[in-house]
Amino acid sequence: MKINRKQNEEYAELLKALAHPDRLCIVRNLIILGGTTVSYMQNCMNQPQSTLSQHIAKLRTLKVITGTRQGKEIYYEVTNETAKKIISALYDKK
Repeated sequence: MKINRKQNEEYAELLKALAHPDRLCIVRNLIILGGTTVSYMQNCMNQPQSTLSQHIAKLRTLKVITGTRQGKEIYYEVTNETAKKIISALYDKK
């Protein structure tokens, strides 16, 4: 079996992003809710908006989540299928 170094590096970056408790919570909640706004996440997680914005920026940079502007708000959703599988493996009870 040939080792794909580039893919391993991408997975490692994704795992680093998900390794922070707040980012893990953000991604999990976005999957459960099917997407939401920073305002909703701020109330739900009891975190300041500046903290959430930093985490969201990291997740967007790594293409874990994407945002769609609707009026004055941006709705975020998880679009990275690998991240969805990781969250499912961590939280789904079988």
